[in-house]
Amino acid sequence: MKPRTRARAIALQVLYETDIANNHLPGDVLRTRLEEMPLADDLAEFSRQIIFGVLPLTQDLDQLIARYAPEWPLEQIAAIDRNILRIAFWEFAVSRETPVKVAINEAVELAKLYGSDSAPRFVNGVLGTLVEHEQEIHQIIKNRIALAAKSES
Repeated sequence: MKPRTRARAIALQVLYETDIANNHLPGDVLRTRLEEMPLADDLAEFSRQIIFGVLPLTQDLDQLIARYAPEWPLEQIAAIDRNILRIAFWEFAVSRETPVKVAINEAVELAKLYGSDSAPRFVNGVLGTLVEHEQEIHQIIKNRIALAAKSES
């Protein structure tokens, strides 16, 4: 497994665990995962950025997935697939440091490793739909982040 794929895999494991076990703190789960599968500092930081980039936006990401991919009701999506989608979606529509094709390919790889037999095709299809609206979605998220920051100050 490529180093950044391993970092994404750790982020996925943390997001999945905190998604299904609400009382597990992401920082603690990340620490445990990094003890089990150590990463170089830059890769551990990449995992951390994904986790703490996705978590505060989970509800927004889910709403946008539901809005732009309505043929896949979010409550019917397996938790692992949902978190794979959140990671890729955050990478290409929010962080924007990962090229869209790379984010989608990495998501499909994670789906092959952790999802069901149909997960890779499903993840690719949903992300293909979302990418058609990338600019619009980026603007919505940017506005929501600005509103949240404004209300905190």
